[in-house]
Amino acid sequence: MSPTILRGMTWEHERGYGSVVKAAEAYRSVALEVEVQWEYRSLQAFADQDLQSLVENYDLLVIDHPHIPVAAEEKLFAPLNGRGFDAELATLATQSVGRSHESYQHLGQQWGLALDAAAQVSAYRPDLLESAPSTWDEVIALAEEGRVLWPFKPVDAFSSLVTIASGLGEDAMTDPGVFLSEDMLTRAMELLTRLARLVPADNAGFNPIQVADVLAESDTFAYAPLLFGYTNYSRAGYRSHRLQYIDIPRSTRGVAGSLLGGAGIAVSSRSQAMDAAITHAFWLASGDVQAGAYYDGGGQPGNAVAWESERTNADSLNFFTGTRATLEGAYLRPRFATYIELQNAVSPLVTSALLGQISLSELRERLDAGVAEWLVR
Repeated sequence: MSPTILRGMTWEHERGYGSVVKAAEAYRSVALEVEVQWEYRSLQAFADQDLQSLVENYDLLVIDHPHIPVAAEEKLFAPLNGRGFDAELATLATQSVGRSHESYQHLGQQWGLALDAAAQVSAYRPDLLESAPSTWDEVIALAEEGRVLWPFKPVDAFSSLVTIASGLGEDAMTDPGVFLSEDMLTRAMELLTRLARLVPADNAGFNPIQVADVLAESDTFAYAPLLFGYTNYSRAGYRSHRLQYIDIPRSTRGVAGSLLGGAGIAVSSRSQAMDAAITHAFWLASGDVQAGAYYDGGGQPGNAVAWESERTNADSLNFFTGTRATLEGAYLRPRFATYIELQNAVSPLVTSALLGQISLSELRERLDAGVAEWLVR
């Protein structure tokens, strides 16, 4: 008898692709009758993915949690409640890293499972620094020595602005028509503008992967204060030098407020093998698999079992224990179907303001206008 074929779509990186492929190989010994075939898209295509077309062609999709509201409201994914896995759902809720599990909920149902957990954290070269900065004053002092990198291309600049403001005590986009209060936007942008002027000019076009690559290969730079973590760089042999990931610099709220990222596994509502796809999704998100084959394939697990594992931490310079506090206090973006449109529209404005191309008053006006236009119930 021919096996059931499940087609999956993920993103082009060891963390996104190698992880699920390694797990799919292990799954053959668990379910001989099922074969999971994974394909990938670029990181940018992953962020901008057209869910309508993907659900027609794939059974399993690795997705960013901000896509959940639109997928739920347009019924693109299969709800995972009441499909015979409610006990497993309850277990996964207790194994959530911060609000990762919650981020795949909408309209009272679960539309995905936390496959990968991430937030903006810090990274440094332990062979170049005895200890990394733990406060923003220390970050600026090190940046004045020319030893700091910071990715602030639009989406990362936007993320950093949200992170800094939340850390200072004000969550972004909580009031209708207001991105941040004038005082908080001013305070957060003052800090980020100082940082932007002290890091290399090309960082205005860098993403976290590019910064991690430079940090791992060059001895000129030793630290990055805000970038989405990639456990791959903390493992031996991935690059010339290993990076150690740690919590973000302390602010008013300690290390709380970092913008929550990560990725989840969802099942297409159009799947012709839905039961098999749902079964595989729950298996893939389970603690033992996340701490085993998924991590071994290059993944950055979303399950706390893997974050608490002595093996994964020993293998990754304590990537997971070293950033856990930041993840636990991370900021969850607003749950609107149009949130992605807002982020895409206003992110370039933040980078422009950091480069002095638009004024702070113009930035505030346009950020507020974006919230008023896109975040409407």
